[in-house]
Amino acid sequence: MNVSKMLSLEGKVALVTGGSRGIGRACALIFADAGADVVITSRHLPDLEKVAGEIRSKGRKALPVASDIGKIADSKKLIERVKTEFGRIDVLMNNAAVTPYQFGPLIDTEEEVWDLQLNVNLKGAFFLSQFAARMMREQGGGSIISVASTQAFRPAHPIYAVTKAAIVMLTKGMAKEWGPYQIRANAIAPGGVDTEFVKAMWTNRSKETAGENSPLGRFGVPDDMAGPVLFLASDASRHITGETIIVDAGGSVGPPPSPRK
Repeated sequence: MNVSKMLSLEGKVALVTGGSRGIGRACALIFADAGADVVITSRHLPDLEKVAGEIRSKGRKALPVASDIGKIADSKKLIERVKTEFGRIDVLMNNAAVTPYQFGPLIDTEEEVWDLQLNVNLKGAFFLSQFAARMMREQGGGSIISVASTQAFRPAHPIYAVTKAAIVMLTKGMAKEWGPYQIRANAIAPGGVDTEFVKAMWTNRSKETAGENSPLGRFGVPDDMAGPVLFLASDASRHITGETIIVDAGGSVGPPPSPRK
């Protein structure tokens, strides 16, 4: 296999949740660059239409669908729409999630806050994966990529972190059970990424500090996630399943041992 073929998604269909901005948008665009037709979904159609236009400008088909990942009925309709429009699904990227910053301390957390985060970040991702996997099983395989977080290993917002730790383990479970159908399941665990999703959690100074404290010396941007996700979607990672790749500029290993020059 040559490099271009290993990373090609030519003739494939990718579905990206939370595809209107941030990491989802960056990954939807790189999937299109790699040759895939792309379905993007979020709750707000006008935002999706803008990204769909960017995908079409690359010569690929785009299908924007307004859907709420926290509602199982919406996910069923979404998969049926993909099946009707394209007849297959080769890549699913579980990216949509509820931001945790507004929910306050753990000791004051109400049941509805718990339910919201679990429903969207975990339950929604699982059932959409299940629906997609049934299609993938029929067609002979596929790749499921979920967005976890470094908070799965080092919590700052505990309930959010619980959902992301569960995504890591769910990824292993899906890989183990669905591997015989040639369905691979992997995840990425981003550190801080400069998106609207985390805007309220990070000041400019805290982003600078986080960057300075990582070995590579920089805060993440959405395009930093797109490369690892394309790798996991493509045949370049065809022998990898059940894994979570930490993408955080090395922040999880700690700051460099000496001041930067």
